Amino acid sequence: MTQIALPRSSGRIDTRQLAPPPPAQGPRAHHTVRSVYAAAHVVPAAWGENVPGAPAEVDWGSTLEFRRHVWDLGLGVAEAMDTAQRNMGLDPAACRELVERSAQAAAEHSRRHGVPVRDLLVSGVNTDHLPDAPCSPAQVVHAYREQLEHVEGTGSGAVLMASRHLAACARDASDYAKVYAEVLGAAQAPVVLHWLGEAFDPRLRGYFGSTEVDEAMDTVLSIIEADVDKVAGIKMSLLDARAERALRSRLPSGVRMYTGDDHHYVDLIRGDGDQHSDALLGAFAALAPRASEALSALESGDAETYQRILGPTEALSRHVFSPPTQYYKTGVAFLAWLNGLQPAWTMVGGLHSARSLPHLARIVELADECGALSDPAAAAERWHHLLGTHGIEGPAVTGGRV
Repeated sequence: MTQIALPRSSGRIDTRQLAPPPPAQGPRAHHTVRSVYAAAHVVPAAWGENVPGAPAEVDWGSTLEFRRHVWDLGLGVAEAMDTAQRNMGLDPAACRELVERSAQAAAEHSRRHGVPVRDLLVSGVNTDHLPDAPCSPAQVVHAYREQLEHVEGTGSGAVLMASRHLAACARDASDYAKVYAEVLGAAQAPVVLHWLGEAFDPRLRGYFGSTEVDEAMDTVLSIIEADVDKVAGIKMSLLDARAERALRSRLPSGVRMYTGDDHHYVDLIRGDGDQHSDALLGAFAALAPRASEALSALESGDAETYQRILGPTEALSRHVFSPPTQYYKTGVAFLAWLNGLQPAWTMVGGLHSARSLPHLARIVELADECGALSDPAAAAERWHHLLGTHGIEGPAVTGGRV
């Protein structure tokens, strides 16, 4: 058994015996019981100047290998979304290159396995290449259409991300309706809309024209119904299961609800017998093997096993996505590092410093509880190296204070 040290915010250091590793999973076919995308993070070049405010220097080999890992588990990848630190360290030029490289890798996987590229990859379309300054709705439309043309040109599916620029310049719901109508009119294929709540980005408060969720929901529905053939679905990330179910029940036929609720995804994906949500989740980047195993159970009609596998992961996800929620990316990258999916504990923009050591310790503990550590002994070794850089001894500690 592998023992680890867990520093607490009180200064106490507890110890824990890690569980045996979960069964290893080999490559499997693409899941079809639900349409599921893991919103993937990026791996920085450990030697890069990845300090706050600097352009991102990406370790492309490790970043693309992580995407292949997700595809091999039968999941799709949502690229260049907020999980990839968009607007929080990943600059527009790096976003553009990330989409291009991932689309090329997705095309290679598609040729080998016969899975359509758009099932493997959807990529974020935003307005983040505009200056962070006041702009007009017309400028927002032009910026959206520039990025949409680029994403569609790579062969990737598109996600129209919530725009900080639109949130700042829209006077009311009608401005949202006009902007989305023009952008959807330019789409060459159906896209996924994106409703990101202020917990993830405070600058998106009142998106779709109201701080009242039900009023904003009416605007979203009017946008979808005005050009339903151009909307494949909507990703909803409000951490509000009631609101998601309410909107889901009102969506036109053929328009999918992609849950982005990293607190309640287990029940939302399983569904209530009449309706279910598909998924576009940052949590599934951290939990891809467990998510894949649970979806396999769901495909065989075994809802009980699905619940047994995926249910315990929600405690981990809730902690990773705890306030301030926008720093959840740190937990996603931390788990990738623990599981050997990136070589160094660093993030672009220096964001690896955004969570405390006790917060990370709780991630280790919860990951162990739900089977999210693929190799517990290797994870423990990495964790204790990190503790050592903070002046904390490893598994020999049995209690006391730092």
